[in-house]
Amino acid sequence: MKIAMIGTGYVGLVTGTCFAEVGNDVICVDVDKNKIDKLQRGVIPIYEPGLTEMVKNNYERGNLSFTTDIGEALHEANICFIAVGTPMGEDGSADLQYVLQAARDIGKHMVHDMFIVDKSTVPVGTGEKVRKVIKEELTKRGSNLKFDIISNPEFLKEGNACADFMTPDRVIIGSEHPQSIEIMKQLYEPFIRSREVFIIMDVKSAELTKYAANSMLATKISFINEVANIAERVGADINKVRHGIGSDQRIGYSFINPGCGYGGSCFPKDVQALIRTSEEYGYDAKLLKSVESVNKLQKEVLVQKIVKEYGTDLHGKHFAVWGLAFKPGTDDMREAPSIIIISKLLSLGATITVYDPKAMDMAKQYYLQNYPSIVYAPNKYDALAEADALILLTEWQEFQSPDFIEMKGRMKGHTIFDGRNQYKLKLMKHYGFHYVQIGVK
Repeated sequence: MKIAMIGTGYVGLVTGTCFAEVGNDVICVDVDKNKIDKLQRGVIPIYEPGLTEMVKNNYERGNLSFTTDIGEALHEANICFIAVGTPMGEDGSADLQYVLQAARDIGKHMVHDMFIVDKSTVPVGTGEKVRKVIKEELTKRGSNLKFDIISNPEFLKEGNACADFMTPDRVIIGSEHPQSIEIMKQLYEPFIRSREVFIIMDVKSAELTKYAANSMLATKISFINEVANIAERVGADINKVRHGIGSDQRIGYSFINPGCGYGGSCFPKDVQALIRTSEEYGYDAKLLKSVESVNKLQKEVLVQKIVKEYGTDLHGKHFAVWGLAFKPGTDDMREAPSIIIISKLLSLGATITVYDPKAMDMAKQYYLQNYPSIVYAPNKYDALAEADALILLTEWQEFQSPDFIEMKGRMKGHTIFDGRNQYKLKLMKHYGFHYVQIGVK
């Protein structure tokens, strides 16, 4: 099939590349000329395992191309995906300006009947807004071209997005038109091995499914962090509690790891957007508000532990930080706990050296650019030099089994504040570390 992909951000680039991988002709279009120029040179703007190779291979084969000209992208496409950003607005709602602008551009430039697929994460009712905008533009042109709006939310995990797309656990299709459903079945057939994976529903239900899924996962994270805080106060061990409840198949172990709270581009934005949507329809989403509140407070728990250990005046104290990204496998620092924790410690007078395998450029250029005193180490061990304590914030694989003897020799103090509860207390005692966890007194 011939596909136009509007947007070359995380979702658009991964989706377009994976469609090209199975033989479709894909043109990705973006208003950012600098980004398009880089993509044409093989420079990938995000870190995602396997993506760079897939982009380069499909670009060289001619299956994948990049342009700033939406007319060119739509000229031969029979399916057009909208995969632009929906950033959080000041009131927490999803900002639809880029989605609606994409819709206007489609209405202005489409030259034949087309299927329009909304891949962006959007509030319930956006499909109708997109339909209305495209229709208005076609009417201005005096055009009778036909189109249909299909909702096809993405469920990609950062750090595993290409694999998720190639072997999905479900494909949600929001449409009530047989022809639209059939074209989407054909498009996704190379990725689907079971009929149960392909789930058909109406557009509004598909739109809500995406928000509901992310809000459910965020709820599990806030729940285990709430229990961790209770466990610490009553003298229980959250690691043992997690094992006890996770063994129940109705609960499972996924997303019940205590820590510093969730971050990233999805959970914070989507929880808030669903809260705002609920308010627009006269409903007070108390549970979701609590999920958000618990998460906000959880990002400061580790700072509270550090202050308890060293006091509120941290002048003369030096900390090493392992991990900046909100999760391993990505360079994404949006809403990452590391931003809050590092800024708080610096405001209390501490000095900090950081190391992250992938996110340090993002930190320097965007998220921590206002803190020039931060030192960026070339590797995890160099980051430990003369540190009074290590703060572990992202559970990268290379942090799982480090050389503890090497660590102890590099550090001035022997304290580890573990924001991901990655190590065993018994092991830490064996190596002579003072080990501070989340949810353990």
